[in-house]
Amino acid sequence: MADKQRNAFLDWVVYAAVRSAVCVIQAMPDAVALGFANFLAAVAYRVNKRHRNVAVENLTFAFPEKTPAEIDQLVRECYRHFATLVVEIALLPKKLRVENWRRYASLVGGDKILTALLEDRPVLIVTAHFGNWEMAGFALGLFGFKTHAIARVLDNPHLERFFKQFRQRTGQSIIAKKDEFDRLLDTLQAGGKVATLGDQDAGSRGVFVNFFNRPASAHKAVALLAMQADAVMLVIGVPRVQEGANWHYHIVCEDVIDPREYATQGNAVKAITQRYHDSLERLIRRYPEQYFWLHRRWKSQPKGKK
Repeated sequence: MADKQRNAFLDWVVYAAVRSAVCVIQAMPDAVALGFANFLAAVAYRVNKRHRNVAVENLTFAFPEKTPAEIDQLVRECYRHFATLVVEIALLPKKLRVENWRRYASLVGGDKILTALLEDRPVLIVTAHFGNWEMAGFALGLFGFKTHAIARVLDNPHLERFFKQFRQRTGQSIIAKKDEFDRLLDTLQAGGKVATLGDQDAGSRGVFVNFFNRPASAHKAVALLAMQADAVMLVIGVPRVQEGANWHYHIVCEDVIDPREYATQGNAVKAITQRYHDSLERLIRRYPEQYFWLHRRWKSQPKGKK
C-alpha cells in the first residue's frame, strides 16, 4: 500500500511555526520562557484529556499506594516537566558550551561512562523518555566523543532536517531507526558508541519483561545488538535536579551490563532486557514526574493478560 500523500504546504506551515517558536523562546529571558512553559503545561493538562487519562492509568498501576489526589498531582507535574523540557531543549544551543557545561550538568558515575567511552570496545547506551534524554548526546559531543543515536525519521521532511541538524550540532550522528540496521551493526562492530531509547512498546512480537509490576513488551534488538557486537551497555538517565532559570541535570550511569556475562544463558535476551528495565525503573522511581507517563508503554500485553 502506497504511503499517503503529504500536504507540502501544511508541512511548511508546521515547520515555520516550530522554527518561529524556537526563535521566540531563545529571545526570551529565561524566567519568561519557563513561565511560558508552565502556562503551556496548564493548558495541555486541561485540554489533553486522552493522554491525561493514560497517565492516570499508568501511574495508578505503578504506584498503587498513592491516593487519587497524589496521582493527579504527579500527572500535572509530568505535563509541567515536558513543557519545560521543550523550552530547555530549545535553549541548549544557546546555553550549553564546552567551557560552562558544569553549570548545567554533572556526571554521576562518570568513571564508568568515561571508561566505556575511552575503550576500543563498542558501547550501547540505553536510556528512556525520562529527564532530558536529548542532553546526554548533545553534551557528549561537546566533550569530544563521537557518538551515534538511533532516531525515528519524522514524516515532515523540513522538521526532520531541522531536528537532525540540532542533534548533530556537536558531532553526534543520527542513524535511522528502521532503514539502517546494517549501518548500525557496522558502527558497533567497528567500536562505535550508539545510544537508543529502550522503553518503547514492541507489540506482540517483543519480549515481555516486568516494568513497574506490569508486563511490558520490549524490543529484542537492543539485547541482540549488544550480544552480536559484543558491546558494553550503559544504562543512562538525565534527570533534572534543580529547577528554575538555574536548571541543572545529572547524567547518571545507573548500570553497566556486559553481555559476556550472559553468553551461556539460554534466555540471555530476556535476562538482559529485564536488567536494563530494572535499572530504568530505579531511575524513574527517584524522579517519577520526569517520565513520559502519557504514552501507552503497556499497550501490548501477553495473551490472556489483557
